[in-house]
Amino acid sequence: MKKTDYIFPLVIGEAIALIFLAVSKVGISKALSLPAMVDDFVIYLPIVLPVLCLAGTIIAHLVGKIFPVLFQLAKFVLVGALNTFVDLGLMNFLILITGIASGWLYSIFKAASFIASVINSYFWNKFWTYEHKETKVGGKEFGKFFLVAGIGFLLNVGVASFIVNIIGPQFGISSELWANIGAFIAIIAVFMWNFLGYKFLVFKKGEKVPTTPPVEEE
Repeated sequence: MKKTDYIFPLVIGEAIALIFLAVSKVGISKALSLPAMVDDFVIYLPIVLPVLCLAGTIIAHLVGKIFPVLFQLAKFVLVGALNTFVDLGLMNFLILITGIASGWLYSIFKAASFIASVINSYFWNKFWTYEHKETKVGGKEFGKFFLVAGIGFLLNVGVASFIVNIIGPQFGISSELWANIGAFIAIIAVFMWNFLGYKFLVFKKGEKVPTTPPVEEE
């Protein structure tokens, strides 16, 4: 493992923990009616979660010696988890300052939070998950990335909006919590699409050129 493979899981785990704590203060913990013991444990997430993320990365690296794609998938999952909380964090912030958790404005909030998570995703996946050495952001690569992300965007916002605005809150769940359920289901829906799209379309490794010289004709 490289140094970044030790450092980045800690950074991601800490960021997720802090965003989760911030989001929980918006009202999700009240809507979920979390038991006091669970609610008390949440304050330890900034310590526990980074360690768990690092441990998971190390295990994935060891298993990846047999199945290399699993280590890459594990990094993608960690980045995806961070993207999820960037998405949910910004969306809940917009809901908090406006008091709006449904309707066409919700769709706009969801779109804005998704775009923020996509930008975050690009840099983490380019330089860590798929380990592209080129630091320059090429127009062609960026174009492919946003093509894949654009399809993911339509799926993400479409699924979330359908669940929130068409189906609507079920089982007595509050509109704020239902908004988060819709967002989470949408994130899961595009997970594999993003992994395969980024791997084989955006950050695809270049094919090796044969080094054997051509045979000259007599």
